[in-house]
Amino acid sequence: MARSYEGQGNSKTRRQEEDARRMAFRRAIESRTDERRLLAQILDYPELHAWQAGAMDSGRSVQPGY
Repeated sequence: MARSYEGQGNSKTRRQEEDARRMAFRRAIESRTDERRLLAQILDYPELHAWQAGAMDSGRSVQPGY
């Protein structure tokens, strides 16, 4: 049985696209895991969390246009 070269190319391209999607998904999961780990570490220091909340509040009190 003879194989078509076009069929092999499409299969390879499709496999590469699927691999790229899997890797993007894996990177997104790893990024989210890293963010959650960092947040957990930050929450271990309540004074840092309070400072961050204060910094965010001071930014809101600024009048627009100034």
